Amino acid sequence: MSATFHLSPSEGRPLYLAVIAGLACAFVIGKTLPSTMDAVSSIIEPLCANSVTGSQDIVEPISSHALPNVAGKRVTIVRVFYGPGGFTPPHQHSGSVTAYITKGEIRSQLAGGPVETFAVGQSFFEPPGSTHLVSANASMTEPAELIAVFVADEGAQLTTLVK
Repeated sequence: MSATFHLSPSEGRPLYLAVIAGLACAFVIGKTLPSTMDAVSSIIEPLCANSVTGSQDIVEPISSHALPNVAGKRVTIVRVFYGPGGFTPPHQHSGSVTAYITKGEIRSQLAGGPVETFAVGQSFFEPPGSTHLVSANASMTEPAELIAVFVADEGAQLTTLVK
C-alpha cells in the first residue's frame, strides 16, 4: 500500500525549502567533531533555522571558539551563500557582527540607515541588538557570498528574526 499526494508549486516550495534547509544544517552540524558537537550545534542552529530563504541560500559554519582573553565571549564565523535574488528576512544579532563580501554584491540596511550595496572586498559592521532590515543578494541572476564574524556572549542565540 502506498500513499501519494500532490502539491502545487506554490504550496510545495516552502516544504521543499524547509526539508533542504534541515538536511543541509543536519549534515553540516553532523560533521562537527564529536567533542564540540553540542557547543557548536547550539550556536549554529539558530543561524541555519533563520537564514535559509531560498533553494540556493545556505549558511555554512566555519568555526566557533571561546575567547580565552574575554571571559564569557565567543567568536563564531559562518559563510553565507545567497542564490540569485536570495535574502534573509529582517533580523537582529545578539552580538557584534562584521561581514566581508567574498562574491557578488550584497545589499544591506540597518534600521535608521540607508540601503547600501557592498562589493567583493568590502565589509560592514552591525552593532549588538541593531535591526538588520535588508540583507540580500543585489543580483537576480548571479550568486553572492559573505563571511560573517560574530562576537557574542557564550550560549547566546546569534540570530533572531524580527516579527
